Amino acid sequence: MALPAKKTVELFYDVISPYSWIGFEVLCRYQKKWNIDLQLKPFLLAGVMKASDNRPPMMVASKGVYMGQDLHRLRSFYQVPISRPADVFNVLMNKGSLSAQRLLTAVNQNKPQLTEAVSRELWMRVWGRDEDITTPDSLMQVLKSTGMKESEAAELLKVSADKTISDKLKQITKEAVDAGAFGAPAIVIKDSNNEKQMLFGSDRFEVLAWMLGEKYEGPLRELAASKL
Repeated sequence: MALPAKKTVELFYDVISPYSWIGFEVLCRYQKKWNIDLQLKPFLLAGVMKASDNRPPMMVASKGVYMGQDLHRLRSFYQVPISRPADVFNVLMNKGSLSAQRLLTAVNQNKPQLTEAVSRELWMRVWGRDEDITTPDSLMQVLKSTGMKESEAAELLKVSADKTISDKLKQITKEAVDAGAFGAPAIVIKDSNNEKQMLFGSDRFEVLAWMLGEKYEGPLRELAASKL
């Protein structure tokens, strides 16, 4: 008897978002348990926020305070080594993630087998070790951490600055906005009528499982790829 066709789950994310990291890690774990085709879709959160007229948490004092407390709890619950950067406002509001997301777009286009590893290393740098993800030297270190040769990494960095990659990142960002995204992460699946539905955030996995006809068994901490 043929196995049921895999259901497509699209994860739209930006490494500037710690909640995206949680969503990413949990979905990567469930990829091993659920009958899904997980498609990683790096987008530009700043573009989504602008298009949806949303405001970053750091622009609302009480949200910023809550975010710090929340991430401390979620670190242990999900076994994702999140640590708030010392100057989180500068990281989120000034440095941003444009260069990192362009690089991820280039990786996803040219070496998709490395998208997961590169995404994780970018999160480890900015939300794990309070390191830079904006300069060419920093991004070179990210690529080399995956075992990529320096010449290959240099070529990918060059490609990430091309207009074709910039246009692709804009296209993926628009896809997310068109699906209803207003922040990150955004998880998009096709329902029984073959229409796309979007779930926002990293706390809707039980609902996602129900929509997929799967079973949610918690954060699967034992499958964590990045240990605390």
